[in-house]
Amino acid sequence: MRFWTAILAGLIGFSNPVFAKDFTADVTIYPIDNFQIGSSEVNFGKLTYIGGFAMTSENRNFGALSAIRILDGSDTKFVAVADTGFFISGTVLRDMSLKPVGVGALNFHELPDMKGRFSNSKWEVDSESLVIDGDRAIIGFERFHRLSMFPFDGVTLGASIKNLDFVIPKRELRDNRGFETLARAPANSPLKGALIAVSEKSIDQQGNILAAITEGPRKGVFKIARSDDFDITDGDFLPNGDLVILERSFGIASGIRMRIRSLSATEIKPDAIVEGDILIEANMANQIDNMEGLDIWQASDGTTRLSLVSDDNKSILQRNLYLEFVLNNEQ
Repeated sequence: MRFWTAILAGLIGFSNPVFAKDFTADVTIYPIDNFQIGSSEVNFGKLTYIGGFAMTSENRNFGALSAIRILDGSDTKFVAVADTGFFISGTVLRDMSLKPVGVGALNFHELPDMKGRFSNSKWEVDSESLVIDGDRAIIGFERFHRLSMFPFDGVTLGASIKNLDFVIPKRELRDNRGFETLARAPANSPLKGALIAVSEKSIDQQGNILAAITEGPRKGVFKIARSDDFDITDGDFLPNGDLVILERSFGIASGIRMRIRSLSATEIKPDAIVEGDILIEANMANQIDNMEGLDIWQASDGTTRLSLVSDDNKSILQRNLYLEFVLNNEQ
């Protein structure tokens, strides 16, 4: 969450949600059959659109989704975080062709602040990124920058175990432009299973985005080339070890834009500046919003799928979207 906030706060009176430690929210679904407005085209760049939907709920805590992970070995079970300070678990409902058609009831679990307390202040629990490591979850928080590890039982989290070294000097991280991306590299990739952390728009003097390999033989800081006013909002690894990043941009003239890039695993190393290849670009002619979350996973039909979610910033002018694509010509 960032680029809409300053504008919309004055328009609609942005406020903190009403917190509750654990609760369930029912969701209403509005199908999105066509990714391109007014067209039945399904192929976009190197991706094929499978399906998606917009989501609303009468529960005031619903929304502000910033990261999603489909759990290993499942076409349906997922977990997510909201930048209002919640860990969420639920299921994606599918038809016989594995097209996503909705979600079941969502379970919300409140996240603690840096001192382990539950806080009504969004600034202390701004969760933006997520990795699931078996019975552990790692969540990236910005503003009060940290990568926190929690025990995970498949549905909810326990008390924080520890905070991890994020390698990038804290003084280099911008207040509201911290770790929007956490991703675990495949064990057999050049990064040897390392945890990668990428900032939204903490940049060096040349305007490149700061990122880190937080562990393993290539531990260190690298950079991702920034272009066309896009900021990085999430990412995940392909089976071959390449890192895929989700980017978004907003301008008064250009409106909302989305871009997805693939960065070669062989190029991700300390002190490198990585640019990568574009998989897809989209704009207001497409069904996008403030796209913040991306996950890559293997479906039971053998396809590699990308799941995307948007952050509505708790605004009546924006939507909570779930969109799903298949990667063509897998690398």
